[in-house]
Amino acid sequence: MDTPQLLADNPSLYINRELSWIRFNRHVLDEALDSSHPLLERVKFLSIYANNLDEFFMIRVSGLQRQLAKGVLRAPPDGMTPSQQLDAIRQMLDPELRAQNDCWHKELLPKLAEAGIHVYNYADLSVPQMEAMHRFFVDEVFPVLTPLAFDSSHPFPFISNLSLNLAIIVRDQNHKEFFARVKVPTNLFSRLIRVPEPDGTTRNDDSVVHFVYLEEIIAAHLDMLFPGLETVASFPFRITRDADLEIEVDEASDLLTTVEEIMEQRARGKPVRIEVDSCMREGICHMLEQKLGISTSMLYLVGHPVGMADLMQMMSLDRPDLKDSPFAPSLPPDLADDRDIFAAIKRHDILLYQPYDSFSPVVNFIRQAAHDPDVLAIKITLYRVGSNSPIVNALMEARENGKAVAALIELKARFDEENNIGWARALEREGVHVVYGVVGLKVHAKLCMVVRREKDGIRRYMHLGTGNYNATTSRIYTDFGLLTCDKEIGEDVANLFNFLTGYARIENYKKLLVAPVTLRRILLEKIEREVSRQNGHGDGHIIFKMNALVDPVSIAALYKASQAGVKIDLQVRGICCLRPGIPGFSDTIRVTAIVGRFLEHARIYYFRNGGNEEVFLGSADLMPRNLDRRVEILFPVQDPAMRRAIITLILPVQLGDNVKSRVMQADGTYARITPVPDEQPMNAQTWMVEHRGIWYDTRA
Repeated sequence: MDTPQLLADNPSLYINRELSWIRFNRHVLDEALDSSHPLLERVKFLSIYANNLDEFFMIRVSGLQRQLAKGVLRAPPDGMTPSQQLDAIRQMLDPELRAQNDCWHKELLPKLAEAGIHVYNYADLSVPQMEAMHRFFVDEVFPVLTPLAFDSSHPFPFISNLSLNLAIIVRDQNHKEFFARVKVPTNLFSRLIRVPEPDGTTRNDDSVVHFVYLEEIIAAHLDMLFPGLETVASFPFRITRDADLEIEVDEASDLLTTVEEIMEQRARGKPVRIEVDSCMREGICHMLEQKLGISTSMLYLVGHPVGMADLMQMMSLDRPDLKDSPFAPSLPPDLADDRDIFAAIKRHDILLYQPYDSFSPVVNFIRQAAHDPDVLAIKITLYRVGSNSPIVNALMEARENGKAVAALIELKARFDEENNIGWARALEREGVHVVYGVVGLKVHAKLCMVVRREKDGIRRYMHLGTGNYNATTSRIYTDFGLLTCDKEIGEDVANLFNFLTGYARIENYKKLLVAPVTLRRILLEKIEREVSRQNGHGDGHIIFKMNALVDPVSIAALYKASQAGVKIDLQVRGICCLRPGIPGFSDTIRVTAIVGRFLEHARIYYFRNGGNEEVFLGSADLMPRNLDRRVEILFPVQDPAMRRAIITLILPVQLGDNVKSRVMQADGTYARITPVPDEQPMNAQTWMVEHRGIWYDTRA
């Protein structure tokens, strides 16, 4: 039987995507529980876990609920219907949420207090602290609050996505109870409000700090909001709404305006989850369910505080003793002392591995181009740029200096639309040619091209990357960047930009693998080549490192390769729908995942190719959306020294991690990898920090 058909006929060979994601997010929670991390870093992981879960409900769970409402019965490759998936998600998440709550209350809160960071319940504040919070409430908070009643004469108020609210019960003199809602203004104030010392004095440093939750300050002053009534109880709650609103690009006469309208609709999407304090009265829970039109299965009783993503605020404390030790990223010798970056690239390709290498060469590449009189044009794709972007500022400088500048800004980058719209308008004001995307496709490729006039003619210089042009995330995401002036890659990049900004239709590229045109086909061909090599010589070997492995066709091809005996090492940080280790089917496949200090974001595709080894880097994961519905690139690592560095240094360290790595079992669960007796611990990310720049030595 053909392997893809075998996969289709055997859904047990395919792990459900949503359940695999929950297992990945559990790895993030495990890092919050890991005492080897500095204390505030553990709080950070707890916040990331909660934030990830918010997005999961806004996008993935909302999609399943829409399918259920429409009566969709078509099951994904794993065979689970939307209803079965929603039930399984709930079943998996309930113990996870208890573990999250225990992590905060039993692990982190006591240790924070020992370290001088105190988070109080309002009732536990001293009298001077309460007096200070009363003044804060009266002077700053009270004027912006709007209590909203809901009864037969007051409609149920609209509750925005992810907003924190208090559900309040008040009683009149006749003992009749009424319900009301107050929105906690976390958009105006920090969630954790700093209070004075217990004796009322204040400190000028963060060695000892005292916090109380904003909602508890409000709850303690409800008598001012409802004078003449008795406050019976108040409970925090939070609503998550459907944020996965598709943009009908073909029907949009103005994509920028359409995206702005979609962003407004997102805040009013259909409710998909209610988080309520576990102490909330059952009657209020039922009332919220009824008013919001949701089922009991969509209501989650959670511990205090509701909405732990806000705990990220603690990372702003000046407590280096409770954070990861900083380090200075390395710089390639060819780029030290602000040397001419174009001369360096002309000598040989340069590989950067952030955050171990500095992101500054990428910024300097564009800055030097902006001021170089020989530079004629700059073209770039921007997906998630971030705020205060030095890249965008450099593009504006280039335009001021008379360069032709074109920027493709992907307005459909989910949750970054507002930021990207702002940059698009700013660039347009400076005269930059701004393109918003491609009809029917999302542009996810990361590439920049500088066109320069030189003595021997026009030369193209490129930066190709696996990550965004974002100086902030470059310090916490692991990504590769390649600086090259290879002629054929330059022709490919020029053709790709002509497709992105015009109507060119290029079906073949010389060196780049481009989705949705050639990437899927060529990757499958290279997997099949390893099968042929294994059948003839017994030395087939594939190593893929990526963020997600979901695509059924790619999974089927890897199963076929494993059945032929090809050795396959997969390192998949997030979702993995392939089942490794099934005897006679995938027993040569090993799947690992690393979750640690940095977000593993780089993609590496390695083929042994009978000793003529190939390495490709790029922006694409093996997911249907990346291969079929996005513009993605994979680019070859051609320089022998750089290729040797990846094959002999970086990949072995990544695959040899026995501290922060987990190995996937055939049932989709993971087991933490630990050193065996007499084996030295290997934390891949720590090793990279300690040996940063060592990959440059392979050129010697």
